[in-house]
Parts: sequence; structure tokens; C-alpha cells
Amino acid sequence: MIDLIDKYQLDLLYFDDLVLPLRKDEKIGLSIAAHLYNTSLKNHNGRNDAVMNTKELNEAQRKCLIYDIERAVSDRVEPFAWQTDTCIGRWFYNNATFKRHSYSKPAAIIRVLVDIVSKNGNLLLNVPIKGDGTIDSDEVAILEDIAKWMTVSSECIFGTRPWKVYGEGRKFAKGSPGDLNKGKGGEYTAEDIRFTTKGNTLYAIALGWPENGQLIIKTLGKNQAGLKGDITSVQLLGSSSKLAWTRSDAALTVTLPAQKPCEYAWALKIEGLDLAASESAECMTIIPFVGKPAK
Repeated sequence: MIDLIDKYQLDLLYFDDLVLPLRKDEKIGLSIAAHLYNTSLKNHNGRNDAVMNTKELNEAQRKCLIYDIERAVSDRVEPFAWQTDTCIGRWFYNNATFKRHSYSKPAAIIRVLVDIVSKNGNLLLNVPIKGDGTIDSDEVAILEDIAKWMTVSSECIFGTRPWKVYGEGRKFAKGSPGDLNKGKGGEYTAEDIRFTTKGNTLYAIALGWPENGQLIIKTLGKNQAGLKGDITSVQLLGSSSKLAWTRSDAALTVTLPAQKPCEYAWALKIEGLDLAASESAECMTIIPFVGKPAK
């Protein structure tokens, strides 16, 4: 591991392990972590740009390691960055999955992605490859579908931060929705909404399209505690239509256009609210290891 770090100047080191590798000899795992972080500090003028991802971390360990939850999600906005690792099928390529066309559907993948990001998480998605290094036509179609959605909606995902609440509506049960083989992806409605932020912009992402064309967001009603500022603009990502919207004490109600700009999840870009005091989650705090790097 030390040789790998030295040769390739890693930014991310992922262990499919509990806490640090080789737990029976803590010095080995700690020396690897120390060398990763100290090497990054050395190579970036005293700034650490490296992260180590691993599993089953307590609250203190999550301050210096990325908490990974296999095939599962958190049920809250986590105070520190975390990750779901999951797969569109089995972990390794299985020809029967392709023949049955039983990979996870893009709808399930995108909705789980939105939920994870709203809770300060990242999605590590496995696409199994065949022995010759290629992927099959079903996998290509899934990735192309996700890419189409990203063309419209990436703004509400990349470079965003969680809000004070992750959303409203039904919760994903802790654990199960990260397993995309079990997630149907079509169970969620326009009442199920997730939030992300970028600066002072709030994104409200609906996991379903309202049948009557009106999206109601109760969290953004005027009487909600802790909301500051007045909404000045509401746009639908991917649409040039000017939206009609009203804000009452109970909710923000937005009339959506007749034509959907994309499939699976739809993001409203909302301006005017003061979000500065609402951000509670941290990216990650690295506590540098002092002393000489491991040899």
C-alpha cells in the first residue's frame, strides 16, 4: 500500500474493510493512513487532498475517514461526508443478469443518487464488466439514460451541499434503497422531495411528477421556522418555460409546464432565501498525523 501511494500519488484510497485494514495490528492501518495524508500534505504545499474510505466507523472516526455504507443509505443528513457503494446488478459480471434484462432501472439509480446527495453523501456505482473489459448493451443503455438526465440536472448534484433538512415525503428505509436490485424506483411521487444547495441557491428535486401539474413543497411555506428571506425566482432545470408559483404560509406551490424536461426526477432552482445559516454538514475534517511518514 505504501508503494502504491508513492508511485501513483493517490487522491482516494478505498478499503472494503472495517475501520482500518488489518485491525488486529492497528499500527499497520494507521501507518497507511498517515502515509496517505502526509504524502498529500507534502505534495500540495501543506494541504491534504487525499481521502480514505472504509466501513463501520464510529462518530469520531468519521471525522478523518469517509464512512462507506455498502448497498445502503443513511436516513439523515450526516454531519460528515459519506458514501454508498452499490451495483446495478451483481458485484461481478453475470451473463444471466443480462439475458434476463434484470439490471437496476435508471429511475431507481437516479432517485437513490438524489437521496444520497441530499444527505451529504456520494454514490459509488459499480457497472460490472465482462472478461474482455467491455460492458453489455443493457449497461450501455442504463449509462446513456443517466447521462441524459445529467445533461439537464447535473447542476443540482455536482458541487452542491446539503440543506438543513434533506427533504420531505416518504423516507427511504435505512439500508434497503441502496440495494438497487431491490429498489423498484417507481414508488415515489411528487410528494417526495429532496433538497440540495449551491451558495444561496436551493434546489428542490421532486422524485415524481405531479398528475395535476402542481408541485407542492410544504417545507418552503412562509410559516416554516428558520426560513429567512423571500423567494424571488423559481425555475425548472432544463425548461425555458416561465413558471407560475405562489407561496403561502403552508407551502410553495409551483405550476409545472406540460412537457417534462427529463425523466425520473425534476429539479426546481429556487432563489431568494437566505441559506447561509442553514448549512450544518461538513465535507470532512482531516486530522493530520504528525511524525515521519511510514517507510
